[in-house]
Amino acid sequence: MILLFLSLLVFLGVFLRGFRIVPEQQGWIVQRLGKFKRKLEPGLNWIVPFADEIAYRHSLKEEAIEVPEQTAITQDNVSVILDGIVYIKVFDPMAASYGVKHPVHALLQLVQTTMRSEIGKIPLDKTFEERESLNANIVEAINEAAVSWGMSCLRYEIKDITMPEDIRKAMELQMTAERQKRARILESEGIRQSQINQSEGQRQAAINESEAAQIDRINRARGEAEAIQTLSHATARGITVIAEALSQSGGERAASLQVAEKYIDAFKQLAKEGNTILLPSNLHNPSSMVVEAMSIYDALKRTSQVPVSSGIAGHSL
Repeated sequence: MILLFLSLLVFLGVFLRGFRIVPEQQGWIVQRLGKFKRKLEPGLNWIVPFADEIAYRHSLKEEAIEVPEQTAITQDNVSVILDGIVYIKVFDPMAASYGVKHPVHALLQLVQTTMRSEIGKIPLDKTFEERESLNANIVEAINEAAVSWGMSCLRYEIKDITMPEDIRKAMELQMTAERQKRARILESEGIRQSQINQSEGQRQAAINESEAAQIDRINRARGEAEAIQTLSHATARGITVIAEALSQSGGERAASLQVAEKYIDAFKQLAKEGNTILLPSNLHNPSSMVVEAMSIYDALKRTSQVPVSSGIAGHSL
């Protein structure tokens, strides 16, 4: 009875020993007598005691691994020192267990060799400019080789690039010269644009002035034309009124008297404007001047009537 009880205790202890609790995001590989049996899923699992064993334990989480510093030579034969960080993840625990020994170490070696190879394809200047494309090329090259190991490289980042001191100083001088060149180009472009703007402004100002002058001349000409037209209408109306007044009774005598007054006023204006004038011989007798002016008016009147009468006679013939 005691032996049976002890046997049950031993069997129970052996049975309980086979239970395994697998954490989440981990992959455990079970081997039975040295041969792959199965992969344990997260949670409570049971394996055969003494026959089965947990041979490999892999984390399925993304893991960041430091890449040690190493020396690489660029396309233009410049030696640089690089380091970085790689993010990897195990997606197949079985391939990671049996595909390669020490998968993380193998992946680090692959990262370093790939990085040296990619750095050798580009010159030193492009190393800083094309860092993103360089990282992408390294990730692509690593994944092609690491897929059989059950691992994938999610991304790779170059942390630092160190170059020799003389190369660094030469690059600083080159960058300074490049900045000065760009500054001079920008300054010359600014001066050129300023001159263009000034010339455009002067051109537009000249156009505006010419257009304003043209409009002013047009307005002046229009005003003068309207003034001439108004004056001609006024003169025509005045002539019409004078003609009507002359045709009335006593109009001719009034016109003769007006001509005489204008005659005397003319001599008065000549005395004001000049020092030397021609005076009539009968200046002491103003009445004779009036008679003379009226006689001149009558003579002009007869002269203007002669062509009219001769024209009428010719027409009757």
